[in-house]
Amino acid sequence: MLVLALDSSTRAGSLALARDGHLLEARAGDSAVRHAARLPGDLTDLLADHGCTLADVDLLAVVVGPGGFTGLRVGLATVQGLAVALERPVFAATSLDLLGEAGAARAGGAPWVGAWMHGMRGEVFTALYAIGDDGPRPVVEPFVGTPEEAAATWQVATDGDIVVLGDAWPAMAAPLELALGSRLRPVTAPLLAAVLAEAAMRRPGEAVGPAALRPAYVRRPDAVITRERAGLPVGGDVT
Repeated sequence: MLVLALDSSTRAGSLALARDGHLLEARAGDSAVRHAARLPGDLTDLLADHGCTLADVDLLAVVVGPGGFTGLRVGLATVQGLAVALERPVFAATSLDLLGEAGAARAGGAPWVGAWMHGMRGEVFTALYAIGDDGPRPVVEPFVGTPEEAAATWQVATDGDIVVLGDAWPAMAAPLELALGSRLRPVTAPLLAAVLAEAAMRRPGEAVGPAALRPAYVRRPDAVITRERAGLPVGGDVT
């Protein structure tokens, strides 16, 4: 099985290719070039570098958010279009859950893992997971707020070390350090497309049709808030 995975939740994003349980390659995107200008070219280039074409892909995978609205929309539209054209299913996962999986794999016995992502506007996207025998289990659902508000949600982790990872560490770490101090164990986050591809290979039965894909924004788009304030009708997905 050949899996092609895309993460467009950040400005650079990433993409990965995996086959039969093995990650062939994961690479970061070029943050200086908009997703709209480089997709799906980046995906076809990755395939070509491994002697493959889109027709060889058995399963597509995409990160559905949270992250930057524009990047997520472009990434989702790209994968949906490819899935329709190729008649392939799509495995979808959130960026926070993927960080939770990556952190759990690096936990070394720690009972908790927390995702700490830039949320723009001085905010962070976060979620907290308890690590069990069957992997990470969410105990704080996806949340967006100031670093101080987000750190307060982690107070349910009453004892033991907390593995923390994401692109908002260490730049926005001060409130977490104040609240949890030496219990924090930061680790470097891998490219999310790599984690996504590996998850898709393990759980291909969770793939869905392209029409079923939904973005996980966590916060509502500015355009929706503006229309509500103006008393105008709001359509589309705002979750």
